Amino acid sequence: MRELLSEDMKRFNYLANEIDNAYHEAALKLHLSDSSMLILYAICSGGKNYYPLCDIYNLSGVSKQTLNSALRKLESEGIVYLKLFGGKKKLIYLTEKGKDIVSNTVARLIEIENMIFNSWTKDEQNIYLELTQRYLSDFKEKIEYL
Repeated sequence: MRELLSEDMKRFNYLANEIDNAYHEAALKLHLSDSSMLILYAICSGGKNYYPLCDIYNLSGVSKQTLNSALRKLESEGIVYLKLFGGKKKLIYLTEKGKDIVSNTVARLIEIENMIFNSWTKDEQNIYLELTQRYLSDFKEKIEYL
């Protein structure tokens, strides 16, 4: 059988997996599950102490069941609470304890990301973002035909 992946695609896949693994390792070091880190990261990245639950579902790529399980755990630990708005929609709010935890966990991770990204030139940032967006758009388009 002939080899299906070029060396460049093997490298690309390796790097993508290693990035995922690095975020998993960061979650472990911060004593968070991957899904809890996603929730807290979303809230923190929103710049407010709350975030719409539906947006986390849509942006995370994680199943609703997994996120709901993580959310129940975060609620039981007094880190977040949910509040209804606009009918059936829910916002996830950080408690005071949650704000402290976020500042010691995902906020530190975001600082690292910013430090790395800001160490690149503006051209490097734009190239990375443009190529990543192009790859994602093309990939989504092509998998429509699977």
